[in-house]
Amino acid sequence: MPAKILRVDYFYVTVQDRPGEAYRLLSKLAAAEVDLLAFSTVPIGPENTQLVLFPANTEKLAFAAEREHLVLAGPQRAFLIQGDDRLGAFAELHHKLADSNVNVYAATGVTDGRGGYGYVLYIRPEEFESAAHVLGV
Repeated sequence: MPAKILRVDYFYVTVQDRPGEAYRLLSKLAAAEVDLLAFSTVPIGPENTQLVLFPANTEKLAFAAEREHLVLAGPQRAFLIQGDDRLGAFAELHHKLADSNVNVYAATGVTDGRGGYGYVLYIRPEEFESAAHVLGV
C-alpha cells in the first residue's frame, strides 16, 4: 500500500519540566474530546518542555485551549506520513526530498508493531510547498 501523506498543523505549549505536566494537558484535551494525530515532547533548556500537539481538528483544539487558558504557539505545518513498514521506507522519503534540494530539519518516526509506521517530517516554512509538491500532496 502506498504511504498516506497528510499536511498537518501543530501547536505547542511550553510548560515547566515537572512530573505530570503532559498528563495534565492530555487529560484536559481528552475531556474536551480533542483528538490528536500525534504528540511529542521536546526539552527546551533546563527548566522547560514543549508539549507538541497535532490535532485532528484545529478549531476544537483552539476552543479547548481558550477554555483551559492554555497559551498555544502555532500553527506550524508538518507532514504526517503513515504507511506499511518496510526496510528503507524513511530513506526513500528523504531521498526524494534531498534530490529536490528540500531540507528536512527534523523528523520523528515509529513503527506500530503491526506492520505499519508513522512519520512526522518538519520542513521549514519557505520550503514547505516545494516539499508538498515533491511528496505529491
